[in-house]
Amino acid sequence: MVSDPYTPTSGDPRYAVAHYDLDLQYTPRTNRLDGHARLSVRVLTDTDQLRVDLIGLTAGKVRVDGALQRQAKQTAHALTIRLDETVVAGSELQLDIDYSGRPAPRRSRWGQLGWEELEHGALVASQPTGAPTWFPCNDRVDDRATYDIAFTTDRGFFVAVTGVPGTVTGRSGKTTRRFASSVPTATYLLAAHIGEYAEYRLGERARLIAPPVRARAAQRAFAPVPRMIETFEEWFGPYPQEDLTIVVTEEELEIPLEAQGMATFGRNHEAPAEQRLIAHELAHQWFGNSLGIARWHDIWLNEGFACYSEWIWSEASGGPTIAALAAQHHARLAALPQDLLLADPGPDDMFDDRVYKRGALTLEALRRVMGEPAFRALLLAWAGTHRHRLVATADFVALAQSLSPVRLDALVEAWLYATALPELPVAAAS
Repeated sequence: MVSDPYTPTSGDPRYAVAHYDLDLQYTPRTNRLDGHARLSVRVLTDTDQLRVDLIGLTAGKVRVDGALQRQAKQTAHALTIRLDETVVAGSELQLDIDYSGRPAPRRSRWGQLGWEELEHGALVASQPTGAPTWFPCNDRVDDRATYDIAFTTDRGFFVAVTGVPGTVTGRSGKTTRRFASSVPTATYLLAAHIGEYAEYRLGERARLIAPPVRARAAQRAFAPVPRMIETFEEWFGPYPQEDLTIVVTEEELEIPLEAQGMATFGRNHEAPAEQRLIAHELAHQWFGNSLGIARWHDIWLNEGFACYSEWIWSEASGGPTIAALAAQHHARLAALPQDLLLADPGPDDMFDDRVYKRGALTLEALRRVMGEPAFRALLLAWAGTHRHRLVATADFVALAQSLSPVRLDALVEAWLYATALPELPVAAAS
């Protein structure tokens, strides 16, 4: 068992976390975070030590199954817990870790990741390795757990965290909000927002969290969300998450932020021209959040599908058709370097726009070769069969071939395993 080669310094493959129980107290004025994390873990291979990712925060007391653990050593990126004796594969342990400090982003090859202090609060952007900046975790893309989170902060600040909102209690000028998530969630998809927000409705199933002064503009900008859900349910099946929360910050954000059952946008994303980004992040609730990749090299299964969903929404809402957008983006990709392997783009290029667009074009090529009915059946089966499971490119290829009326070997090889951009096929006759 080895770590993901795209993120080799993150995560410990010797164990998996079944459940996180987090009790967090945050003071916005001083950007001070005090936390207690309880990790319910299952040991996967015989070992006498466990490594827990934790960055920029200081671990205090560490307990294993209730016993104080004195052989715990912290480095800049992790806490290594040396156990009193070797534990065998299949053993279940409970880790309790107290920690505190002033959370901040971590530097990475993809820029600054994790906890970000704002002028009036904070937000978290964890993908792919920012989660340890605010809680101790096994930061692996394939290690998905459930969560219970209690978040306490100053009265007057609203908190939105991944999971279904629960009770809200107040005491001594503080407010505690509780959240629970019972669907498998990767650490990078756990998000938190603290700010001067209020909550509004977006149809029957979505919540909008926005500064009151921006509420009207945000409600107008995100009014299409209920119709987007209906459209994507026609293509992909029932909405797969327990919650849907849209957060709009007072600040401008470079890009929207993806999380489980949640998406975050800056005020600059309220313009009509940015509506494709709303569709993109909403589609991630199926692709990336319900269907989770087991290795980062398969990221096209997240981003290519979300990009294609932009095109689906465009056509459904009366904008340019899927075919027209495919032709437009194919022409743009043809003018760019032809050195990207979609099925394994490498860590430096995993968020390159070519992964997004070539992934979407691969799906359009499949639609044209398979025909519309078989392709639509493929997307429904893919999202439904693998709901809340880990997937890989080979799984998708096998399902596509099983539902296709024609062989797909040449298409798969050209689009996924060769660098040169293929021509888009001519659509199959109806």
